[in-house]
Formats: sequence, structure tokens, C-alpha cells
Amino acid sequence: MLKKFALIVAGGSGNRMGASVPKQFLEIEGKPVLMYTFEAFLRFDPNIEFVLVLPETQLEHWKKLCKEHAFATSYKLAFGGENRFQSVKNGLAQIVDDGIVFIHDGVRPLVTKETIEHCFSEAKKSGNALPVVPPAESIRYSDEHGNKSVDRSKYFLVQTPQTFDVQTIKEAYQKAQHENFTDDASVLENAGHKIHLVNGNRENIKITWPQDLIIAKTFLFPQ
Repeated sequence: MLKKFALIVAGGSGNRMGASVPKQFLEIEGKPVLMYTFEAFLRFDPNIEFVLVLPETQLEHWKKLCKEHAFATSYKLAFGGENRFQSVKNGLAQIVDDGIVFIHDGVRPLVTKETIEHCFSEAKKSGNALPVVPPAESIRYSDEHGNKSVDRSKYFLVQTPQTFDVQTIKEAYQKAQHENFTDDASVLENAGHKIHLVNGNRENIKITWPQDLIIAKTFLFPQ
């Protein structure tokens, strides 16, 4: 049976939230955001194996939260690096078996089971899957010469979990000549692989701003 791994990257701060607590630890209805994210993958597969990437300075606070909330889900731990690239690389080093790995932002608790299933099916078939949604707004391109309207039908908003054959993405991270990548699909693309797009879910937002907590609560606890 093909093994499944969820590599949860939780290295954010609360700066843009205006919070003193890292945003993955902010609570919605009494439970930290990061725990909802774990639960999203458990709904997809109760036997999925987790790797949590966390800054070493946040470990004690996370342990305290796990005790308070009786959070007993098992996981391997990797410490975050100086940037996202290094953090993911550290997490991938904790995966020794072949299989499919979902690399996911710890502050995206609203990913649906259907999106994860889409990613898994495509990655199993093609080696990778990138969940995306079309932009709702008009788009303009801007550079030093000015700005102009562009065709938004040719653009997509990228989400996570970005999903890969384990060995292929590990090799891409080892081959990378720099660390200035904004996402994992870019690392794989840099190694010469074609990226395969799948439908994401629009509510799968990355919690970044104070209003995002309100949106997340609305979807997690619909009236």
C-alpha cells in the first residue's frame, strides 16, 4: 500500500495578526488553528503519517497546548530553518519511506477532504499535484514602465497541500542551487519537472490577517 505523509509547516509569527502568539497557535472556539489542520488530513486518512516542522523556540509552547487540549496525534518533529526552503528540507529528511507527501501550511485549516483527494490522485498518477483556484478579481501587471491589464483566465492562485512523490521532491530539494523559492512546486519545476494542476477549494485560505480568523470560524462552525 502506498504510504501517505503530511508535512505540516508551522513557522509563522503573529506579526501581521497584531498578535503576540504565533498565528498557528491562535485559537478558534477554544482550539489552536494548527490542530484543525491536523484534523483535516485525518479526515482524509486516519492512518496518514505526520511530520511537523516547528521553530525550536516554539516547541515548549506547542507541548503545553498539546497537554491542555489532550492532543494525542503522533508525529515526527523537525525544526524550522532560516527560510521556508530549509524548513521543508528539514521536514523531508524525517521521511525515510517511499510514498506520497502532502506539504501543507499549518495555517490552512480549511482544506477539504476533496481537495486532498484530488491532490493524491493526481500525484499518484503524475508524480505531483498543485491545488489552485482562479482569481475572482481583475489582474494588472506592473513594472518600472507602468502597468497594464492582463487576462486573468491565464492565472491561478496557488494553495497547499502541494503534493509529490517522496523521492522525487527530496531529490529536487537536494539539487536546488539556491533557496529563493516561494513554494515547493517551484523547487520541483526548477529540477525540470512539469507541474500538474488540480482544483483547490476557495475557502482554503492561509490565515494571515485578523479577518481570516473570522472567515475560518464561519466555515469550521457554520450556523
